[in-house]
Amino acid sequence: MYKVFIVDDEAVVRDGLKRTINWQEHGFELIGDYPNGREALEVMEHTVPDVIISDISMPFMDGLELAAAVSQKYPYVKMIILTGFDEFEYAQQAIRLKVSDFILKPITAHEMRDLLHKVKREMDEVAQQHEDLSRLYNQLKQSLPLLKERFLERLVVNGLRTAEINERFQYFGLTPLSPLQLVTVADIDDFGIRNIRTDTGHDTEILRYAAFNVFEEIANRENLLLFRTREERLVLVFSGEEDETVLYEQAYRIAEEARFYIDKFLKFTVSIGVGQACRTAEELPLSYKSALSALDYRFLLGKNRVLSILDFEGRPSYGNQPQSDWDRQLASVVKTGSIQEVHQFIQGFVAQLKESMVPLDSCLLHIQKVILSLMNTTQELGLGEDCRQIHLTDVYRFKTLDEIEAWLEETVSSVMTAISENRNHYTLTQIRKAVEYIETHYAEEKISLQDLCRHVLMSTSYFSLVFKQHTGETFVEYLTRIRMEKAKEMLQHTTMKFYEIAGKVGYGDPNYFSILFKKHAGMTPREYRDRHAKES
Repeated sequence: MYKVFIVDDEAVVRDGLKRTINWQEHGFELIGDYPNGREALEVMEHTVPDVIISDISMPFMDGLELAAAVSQKYPYVKMIILTGFDEFEYAQQAIRLKVSDFILKPITAHEMRDLLHKVKREMDEVAQQHEDLSRLYNQLKQSLPLLKERFLERLVVNGLRTAEINERFQYFGLTPLSPLQLVTVADIDDFGIRNIRTDTGHDTEILRYAAFNVFEEIANRENLLLFRTREERLVLVFSGEEDETVLYEQAYRIAEEARFYIDKFLKFTVSIGVGQACRTAEELPLSYKSALSALDYRFLLGKNRVLSILDFEGRPSYGNQPQSDWDRQLASVVKTGSIQEVHQFIQGFVAQLKESMVPLDSCLLHIQKVILSLMNTTQELGLGEDCRQIHLTDVYRFKTLDEIEAWLEETVSSVMTAISENRNHYTLTQIRKAVEYIETHYAEEKISLQDLCRHVLMSTSYFSLVFKQHTGETFVEYLTRIRMEKAKEMLQHTTMKFYEIAGKVGYGDPNYFSILFKKHAGMTPREYRDRHAKES
């Protein structure tokens, strides 16, 4: 409900408006009627209406004087003038005084209702605008921390012009930066041995916020700028130290303090890169990029460290370059070596990468070259889906060389296990094929080891080794046993002559057959047949 005053020196007019208009029906509440502007103005000291409907000609204080006083002291009150004077100068004065409506008397009840409807609609629109603006202001206040973070991120990551920097620093109430300036970037290594719930992400967010609180306490104490990037890194901006050595010492001290507290009290680790110093806010992106470059050396040196770009700049052009044939060596070791030999190979490879201190991109290329060699080897050996999928992009999942070393050892062990299983399966298949060949061709007198190896596509030395491993007998022993077993069957179930049986089992010389049979069965072929006949 909007509150209304009626101000008119004619009581009949006031009474008529009170009686003929259902104020509440139109969204208004009539809270007072007064004979002149002075009385209305006095009451407004403690009760201010939303609308004043006033006559123009009144004693002590007329309508225009009242409008002037209200406009000066209560500019938000809507003023409507009713007058019987149809003169241009009154209308001009009313416009200057920002009177909402200037209505000529007499006015009917119907016209008054239309007027009230119009006034209410206008006031509703103004109220809605104020409400929207109020809501937007509250939203802006709530969003200010995030807006400040995004501004600082743009400043440090992309760079801004001086005018915009000054304007935004003033808007967010930040202390202007002064030379020298320096950026440090902190990144969480991992969350230690905690059982992190990855389904909701709440646990990781709480831990990230805890790390931010550690940095925030230090930043507030040291008067530093702190913000989080979209990649969840924590960035500190140092400013105002003219001595470059002192500035670096301050950055190392604070970075080491933050690293220590997070490790000791939160039980997980961060690595922090310290960038190069710069003189102006426009140069902050250079310091930021160099801090990221320093942070990249975590890959070579390990986690939970403060890494300064000054420690890595000016190095010689990587004189101890990693060997170029690690990929070829890996393929050879995987094909012919043991798992222990492969692990030793990987440890040597990683140790050389660390020693070389090559940049991160170059280091990753060396690793991917080795992984590609491993992928090609698995394909050459026909492992297919027997070996778990290996991808070149797997290296980007890890933050340190030590993690990649452990992953490579696990991956190569899996590959070699698959190779071993594949070889065993292939060998067993070939041995079975050889046994079938022997049992089919045992009657051929000139069957030889060379014939058999050609049939199963294996070298005689390797075949002899694996055949003995799988059957417990040499080729000759196995062939002789098969021939003797077949001969026994013939001696038991046929009346064939001994020389005929010898020929049937691959011996052209019956005497040689008899000697071998006696050695195998402990008796001559005749004795064997006679004994079996008696038992039957």
